[in-house]
Amino acid sequence: MESPLVLGPMLRYVDETSASIWVETRAQCVVTVRAEGRSWQARSFAVHGHHYALVEVDRLEPGSVSPYRVEIDGVSVWPEPGSEFPASVIATRTPGQRPRIAYGSCRTSVPHDRSGNRTHGVDSLRAFALAVADGRVDRPDMLLFLGDQVYADSTTKEMQAFIRSRRDIREEPGKELKDFEEYAHLYQLAWSDDANRWLLSCVPSAMIFDDHDIRDDWNASLDWKRKMEATTWWHERIVAGLASYWVYQHLGNLSPRERAADQMWQQVIGRRHDAPSPDLSTALDEFADRCDKDPDSYRWSYSRDFDGTRLIVLDSRVSRDLTPSARGLLNGQELAWFDRRMQGGFRHVLIATSLPFLLPLGLHHVEAWDEAIAQGEWGRPAAWVGEQLRQTFDLEHWAAFQNSFQAVAGIATELADGNRGPSPLTVTFLSGDVHYSYLAEVERPNGSRILQAVCSPVRNPLPRFLRWFSVAMSYGAATPLGAAAAHSAKVSDPPFRWKTVEGPWFDNNLALLQDGPDGLTMTWHTGVVEDGDEQHPRLEEVAAITVPAKRDSEASS
Repeated sequence: MESPLVLGPMLRYVDETSASIWVETRAQCVVTVRAEGRSWQARSFAVHGHHYALVEVDRLEPGSVSPYRVEIDGVSVWPEPGSEFPASVIATRTPGQRPRIAYGSCRTSVPHDRSGNRTHGVDSLRAFALAVADGRVDRPDMLLFLGDQVYADSTTKEMQAFIRSRRDIREEPGKELKDFEEYAHLYQLAWSDDANRWLLSCVPSAMIFDDHDIRDDWNASLDWKRKMEATTWWHERIVAGLASYWVYQHLGNLSPRERAADQMWQQVIGRRHDAPSPDLSTALDEFADRCDKDPDSYRWSYSRDFDGTRLIVLDSRVSRDLTPSARGLLNGQELAWFDRRMQGGFRHVLIATSLPFLLPLGLHHVEAWDEAIAQGEWGRPAAWVGEQLRQTFDLEHWAAFQNSFQAVAGIATELADGNRGPSPLTVTFLSGDVHYSYLAEVERPNGSRILQAVCSPVRNPLPRFLRWFSVAMSYGAATPLGAAAAHSAKVSDPPFRWKTVEGPWFDNNLALLQDGPDGLTMTWHTGVVEDGDEQHPRLEEVAAITVPAKRDSEASS
């Protein structure tokens, strides 16, 4: 008999006294969470034949760790009978405790067998989950996923088999996702692995999309968007992609207060207690369509304050302004929101953006040059070439949106210089996307450190020949050559210089960041198969770096 629980439970937003638990169920139902002799309930809601619930657990004790279980219509569904994993728990924030965050991006969902590990490498998230379950690694305060949790445009054999079961895969969009039903199946493939499912049931998670959640190079340029809109299938894809993202990822990013103010969530909670589960299909599709056409109508970015740390998670996809005369990775409204959040008075300010803000300097110059010629700096024929290069080689990071790069660099510098209140110890950009990991730092004589810490991929490594290409494009002679090209296209110099201080590493990785008395410690971890046991990889440390709380010159003065 099939379980009435399809996916989850997933522990999402957690603070000192509350927690949000998300589930997908097989049918309309009432979901109950029980912990510490108390219970909380929520009625499900429907989207395109699928059923979901989010249970808000409140009035918890700060710093408490409470095992919990889940019931659907009175039937116990979690923990699953015979599970080899420890009990799932709700761990509330402890006042004064500095946060410990695991993060990464780019994870494909293929089996954890010899074939899957040979083609996609060991899933570092699974290796981490097993280490936490065995007590070899402490449970972090948050899992932060920085995009490409699902690949809508580069599907696996398992996903393609599902597509073939319901439509002719030879017709557009072919092997790519078409609608909400296919997105729902893709999320099920991504989150149903036993170890990762357990980890997500007891570690709070926060998420943001990147391009492959929708399609490669999503919103790279106005030409790209017009090309997509001219197809027969794009409208259904973008609507399904954003609608499913709201359900599966974004809803749990919100605090109870933010969720209560959310225009879509109000349709869930606004019904009578005895009313049937609402069907959000039409309203959610209209909402998603409006978000794509009018990015100012909704904000996907969000921020959270921990003890001594502010985390700002940026939408770097929907909120772009693709108008050539005002081209920006963040539109005016989004940039103003970010500007207001960048305030001093914290030990650390973390800016989570799926795309690295500080690329290796050589690649930064190349992308800035390409944007300039695509905008017409060298004339119309060169503009066509620049656009083809942009779409072919994914030249659409922050460097390729110079208006936004320069603005955010200025804001970050003001914060680090103490011009926005007491300066933090670090201003740190957390990113993924590029399929290699590294740590870069801005060259500053004193004051706050400005860092870029990249962790990518969680499970989707670059082929070896592309690794060497990435290094050649990013380092060595690429830096002066790229700078010369950028200058020839009249690109302004960056307001500061930076360099890669550690890396790059091309392993599948999951990173851990922790604020401690000695500074900000960051470690990168990968999974290693031993003795042919593909299902139980060992977690191995790839690199460990502590950024001191003070520079050597400051500490000795």
